[in-house]
Amino acid sequence: MASTNPQSDGITEECSTCGRNQPHAVTIELVTESDDDENASFSREPYRVAECRVCGETSKTRMNNA
Repeated sequence: MASTNPQSDGITEECSTCGRNQPHAVTIELVTESDDDENASFSREPYRVAECRVCGETSKTRMNNA
């Protein structure tokens, strides 16, 4: 679970590589999931991207699982 750390003014989350809570940079990216150029503009999905600021491990989670 993510939490706000008042000392670093960022988000701390469990890092699978470090094995403990570490500060993370969290962004939202639109990822095109279709290889078909004709329908690519209709296949963009939001992904939550979290990068550990200590080791650099990055995880992506699809936000829409409809």
